[in-house]
Amino acid sequence: MTKDLVCVATSDLVAVCRGRTFPVEDLSDRLTTGVGWVPANLALTAFGEIADPNPFGSAGDLRLRPDPATRAEIEPVLGGGALALYLADSVTCDGEPWDCCARTTLRNAVRDFEAATGLRLLVSFEQEFTLDGHEPYPAFSIRGLRAAEPFGSTLVATLGAAGLEPENWLPEYGTNQYEVTLRPAPPVAAADQAILLRELVRDVAARHGRRASFTPMPVSGGTGNGVHVHVSLLQPDGTPATHDPTGPGGLSAPAGAFAAGILDHAQALVALTASSVISYDRLRPHKWSSGGAFLGLRHREAMVRICSPVNSAAGTANLEYRAADATANPWLLLAALIRAGTAGIAGGLIPPEPVTGEVGELTEHGRAAARFAPLPASLPDALRALAADETVRGWFPPRLLACFEAVKHTELALAETTKDVHEVLAHVY
Repeated sequence: MTKDLVCVATSDLVAVCRGRTFPVEDLSDRLTTGVGWVPANLALTAFGEIADPNPFGSAGDLRLRPDPATRAEIEPVLGGGALALYLADSVTCDGEPWDCCARTTLRNAVRDFEAATGLRLLVSFEQEFTLDGHEPYPAFSIRGLRAAEPFGSTLVATLGAAGLEPENWLPEYGTNQYEVTLRPAPPVAAADQAILLRELVRDVAARHGRRASFTPMPVSGGTGNGVHVHVSLLQPDGTPATHDPTGPGGLSAPAGAFAAGILDHAQALVALTASSVISYDRLRPHKWSSGGAFLGLRHREAMVRICSPVNSAAGTANLEYRAADATANPWLLLAALIRAGTAGIAGGLIPPEPVTGEVGELTEHGRAAARFAPLPASLPDALRALAADETVRGWFPPRLLACFEAVKHTELALAETTKDVHEVLAHVY
C-alpha cells in the first residue's frame, strides 16, 4: 500500500532543495499554514555540516508557506505514491516575510527594478548537466542525443507536464554533457522553474538508473557545467526594450546601462553566482564560460553576452550572464543581477565597447575601451571582493549576507579535508 505525498521545499544558500513532506489529504490546510522550518537550516553547507558560527544558532522557528503556482508533479518510484512538489516562501510564525528568505529577496529586487525604471523583465535559465550511464559520443551529435533515450524524451514530457515549457534539449560540448532551456518567464517564476528543473532532471535520471549532476566541474581540468541567465527588458505594455540598432552592440540605453551595472560589480557578484570552491576551475579563458569581466557581442567568453535579434525581431534580443553555475541559489543569483542592473540604469551608466574578437588579441587601447578585468581566480578571492563592495552588500539583508559568507568560509575549510571534492560535489548537485 502506498500514499501520495506533498513536499513543501525551499532552495538554500548552496542551492540544495530541502523541505518537509506530508500526506496529500493535508494539503488544503498546509497551503495556508505551511510547514515548520528552522532558521539554522539556511546555514547548511554543501558538505552537510551547518556553518558555525551562523546568525541563528539553535534558536527560532519558521514556516515554509507553499506557493500554489509552483506545483510540480513527480512520478512514483518503484510502485510508490506520486509526489507533488511546491516551492515556498520562508516566513515567520506570524506569517510575516523572513528577512533571510532568498525568494522574497528576489521578489523585492524585481519590485524595486520596476519602480525605478518603469520596465519589466523576462528571464530564462540555460542549464547544463552531466548524464552518466552511456559511452561518450561526439559533441552535439545525434548519437549523443539518442544515447540519452528514453531519458531525454521522458524529461521533455515531464517538464511540460509540470508547466515548465521546455524550449531546447540537446547534447553539449563536454563528455556526456547535456543542456536544457525553458521559455522566458517573469523573474521569480523563472528562478522557481530553474530550481524545479534541476529536481526533475535528477529524478527522471534516477528512475532510468542514471545520475544527472549539475556540478560546475565533474572532474578537475575537464569541461564544466554552467548556468547562463538570459534577461530581456520590456516596456510596461510588453514592447521589447532591449534592442536599439543605433546603440552599442545593438543595445538600448537601459539595456546597456543594465549590463554596465553588472560589469561595475563583477568581482563581488561572482561570489553569489559561482558559489563553490570548484566553480573557479571553469571561470577562466578558453573554457567557453566566462574568461573575464567584459561585454561581448555574440561572444561566448564574455561575462555579459549580447544576444542579437534573430531575423531582425527585436523581441529575441537579450543579455546573457555567463559567470554562473548550479551551486548558486537561483533566487539570490537573479536578485544580485537585477540589483546591479537597476543601479546601472539609475546611474545612467554607459556600457563599455563590446568585444567581438579574441580577448588575447586586444590591443592595450582595445582592452581599455572594453574595460576588461579578470574575474576572481578562486572562491576566497571572490569572497574578498564581496566583502569590499559596500554597494553590493547594501542590496541584501545583513543576516542573509552574513549567513552566506559563513557557509562559504565553512565550505572552504571542509574542502581542505575532503578527499575528492569534485566527486563529493558531483553527488550533491
